Amino acid sequence: MNAAAWRILAGLVLGVAVGALLGDGTAGRSAGIVAVPVGRLWLDALTMTVVPLVFSLLVTSVVDAATQAAGNRMVARTLAWCALLLVTAVLLALPVVTGLLRLWPLPAAASALAAQASDTATALPPADDWLANLVPTNPVEAASKAAMVPLIVFALLFGLALARVEAGPRDAVRATLRGVADAMLVLVRWVLLAAPVGVFALALGVGQRLGGAAAGVLGHYVAIVVLTCLASIVLATAVAIVAGRIAPARFVRAVLPSQVVALSTQSSLASLPAMVTAAPRLDVDRIAAGVVLPLAVSLFRLTSAAANVAVAMYLAQVHGVTPELPALLAGALVAAAVSVAAVGLPAQVSFFAIVAPVCLAMGVPVGLLPLLLAIETIPDLFRTLGNVTADLAVLRIVGRDVAP
Repeated sequence: MNAAAWRILAGLVLGVAVGALLGDGTAGRSAGIVAVPVGRLWLDALTMTVVPLVFSLLVTSVVDAATQAAGNRMVARTLAWCALLLVTAVLLALPVVTGLLRLWPLPAAASALAAQASDTATALPPADDWLANLVPTNPVEAASKAAMVPLIVFALLFGLALARVEAGPRDAVRATLRGVADAMLVLVRWVLLAAPVGVFALALGVGQRLGGAAAGVLGHYVAIVVLTCLASIVLATAVAIVAGRIAPARFVRAVLPSQVVALSTQSSLASLPAMVTAAPRLDVDRIAAGVVLPLAVSLFRLTSAAANVAVAMYLAQVHGVTPELPALLAGALVAAAVSVAAVGLPAQVSFFAIVAPVCLAMGVPVGLLPLLLAIETIPDLFRTLGNVTADLAVLRIVGRDVAP
C-alpha cells in the first residue's frame, strides 16, 4: 500500500470519525455547508476525465490488438481466448453478485449511503428500445450525455476501422489519441493529489449519517467484491484445466509462485518474470510464453472486469436502483471493454475510470465511488491474483500446441 493510498484511506477514516463526532447538530450542519460543495467539486473534476480517457484508451488498445493479430496465428488465438474468457467472467459476475446479495443482504445502514451521493442515475432507454440505442446516431451527443454503451460501441468500431487504414494516417490518429489519453492521465493525477481532502469531505456526510456503522457497510462491500474475484479465479482455473487439458493439482502448483508474487506486488506487470518462469511447469515453450504472456498482461484483466461489475451492482443495491436485464448485460460488456483500455494504469487512476462507465451503463450514480477508492487496496490484491491466474490459464491453453 503506497503513501498515496494511505493518505486517501486516512481521509476516509478521519472524515467518518469527524462526521460521527459532529452529528447532525449545528456544528455538523455548518461543516456540511463547506464539505458538500468541496466534495462535489472534487468528484466533478474526477468525472470530467472519464469520457475522453476511456474513448482514447479504448481506441488505441483496439488498434494495437488488431495490428498485432494480423498475420500472427498465436497472437490471434491469444486475443480470442482473452476475449472469450473476459466476456464469460463479466457475465458470470451478474448471477454471482445477485446470489451473494440475496444470501448476505446489505446492512441496514447501507441505505443511508444513498443520500450521500448527490448525483443522479443516468437515464436509460426502456428495455425494448435498448437495442435501437446500441449504435449512436451522434457519437458526440452520446459523449456529452455520458451514454457509455453507444460511445463504447463507437470506440470499438472506430478502433477496428482505424486498424485497417494505411500506416501513415493510422499512426497519426493513434498518436493524437495517445496524447489525449496521456493528458487525461496527468489531469487525473492532479485531481488525485486532492483526493484526501475530497474523500474527507465526502466521508464527513457518511459519518454524520452512519457513524460507526459505516465500517460494517464498507466491510460488507469489500467481502462481496473479493468473493466475486474468487469466483473469476475459479472460472479461469476450470477453463485452464478443461481447455488446457492439465491436471488440477498440476496447474495449481505451477501458478502458485506467480500468485505469491502477484499478492506481494499487486501488479500483473511485476509478476511477468515469475509467469515466464512458470511456463515450463505448464509444458509451454518459453518462446511461446514470450509471445502470449506480454500480450495477455497488456490487454487482459479478467478478474478486474468481473470485480467492476460487482462494484456497480453493489452501488445499484445501495441506491435502490434495479437495472433491467439489458442494462445489466450492457454494464457487463462495458466492463469487459473498458478493462482492456485501462490495463497498465495505476490502481488509483484506473479505479474511477473503469468503474464509472459500468455504473453509467447500468444507470447507477457514481458519487460514492471515491469512498470505495479509499478501500480499494484489499480488493485490488484479489484483482491482481485473478488476473495473473487468468494470464497463465491462457498461456497453457494457447501455448500447449507448441510445447516441446
